[in-house]
Amino acid sequence: MGFLDKAKGKLTKAVDQHGDKIAQGVDKAAEAVDKKTGRKHADKIAKGRDKAKDALDRLDGKNDDIP
Repeated sequence: MGFLDKAKGKLTKAVDQHGDKIAQGVDKAAEAVDKKTGRKHADKIAKGRDKAKDALDRLDGKNDDIP
């Protein structure tokens, strides 16, 4: 098992255990960036936030981790 396989395994486990907290962090980060940019890029920030959540949710092959 290589380095990246081990890292993916650890990340998958973390997402399984703490998916809701990770989602909250992604939301808070998106909100902070949105405020800093004066809401000029709100649509792009929301799209990036959603893609980040989707990627984390698909990490283990089950779409159940991230609300």
